[in-house]
Amino acid sequence: MSLMRSLNRALSATTGLQVRKAAPVAPPGPKKTAAKPGKRPTPVYRCPAPADLATDRLLREPVFIMSPVRSGSTLLRMLLNAHSRFHSPHELHIRRLEVDFGSKLSQRAMSALDLERGDLEHLLWDRVMHRELVRSGKDFIVEKTPSNAFVYRRIRDCWPDARFAFLLRHPVSIARSWHEGDPEKRTFDEAAADALRYMQAVDNARKGITGGHTLRYEDITAGPEKEMRRLCAFLDVDFEPTMLDYGRKDDTQVVKGLGDWRDKIRTGQVQSGRALPAEDEIPAILRPMCEAWGYTS
Repeated sequence: MSLMRSLNRALSATTGLQVRKAAPVAPPGPKKTAAKPGKRPTPVYRCPAPADLATDRLLREPVFIMSPVRSGSTLLRMLLNAHSRFHSPHELHIRRLEVDFGSKLSQRAMSALDLERGDLEHLLWDRVMHRELVRSGKDFIVEKTPSNAFVYRRIRDCWPDARFAFLLRHPVSIARSWHEGDPEKRTFDEAAADALRYMQAVDNARKGITGGHTLRYEDITAGPEKEMRRLCAFLDVDFEPTMLDYGRKDDTQVVKGLGDWRDKIRTGQVQSGRALPAEDEIPAILRPMCEAWGYTS
């Protein structure tokens, strides 16, 4: 009888327990770490040639307002929405609409149709906006989501016939308004740094897109008719005086969280803007942008 069996008989009789040989311990493997959420790579897409637009796009000549946050883009889109030919809904955030393949087979099937993930996303963006335009019964759609400036190249490539309006405002006024919108969420310095990202994206879009039209919020509030006449001329439509009383046309387009929804925009008419900041009120972080946009002496 082996020593192990003798030991187990004695243990069993006295304690009810037995000894078992331990299983071999596997060597430690590499430590698993949680996958870090990474930025999704820019999808592959093709820019449709003019001859392909008839089949690849339903929209014709969409209008995009490229602007930073808190720069008056809601006011501008409301003015345009009061025009008989323009439909400008709340911010659509189409760049966040993404497409994925459920299987490798579906990816192969789409590739065989010369459609990669980016192409499919562009088809989705175009269809959503076209649906909204058709429901309005108007001729052209206007989209004003501020974050569109970060992907201006994709928007330009998606709609080669798109038209772009660049809306500027004094950078300090933007930062103040962004801070005042939620002072508990961000200090003025934090608001300035965050808003600056949008300003830089708009500035890059102005440099990267030829043939756009630039407006200033201060000019719109000081002389709305003059600025709307200039914009209508750029968009090749007749100016309509009813644009200036945008509240009479439609007061259902103000949605909290999808653009400005506060009392000033709900008045239905253009209100005076705040006084411009003095030179000594410009923080260092915003001074280069103030100079680039002509807001310094």
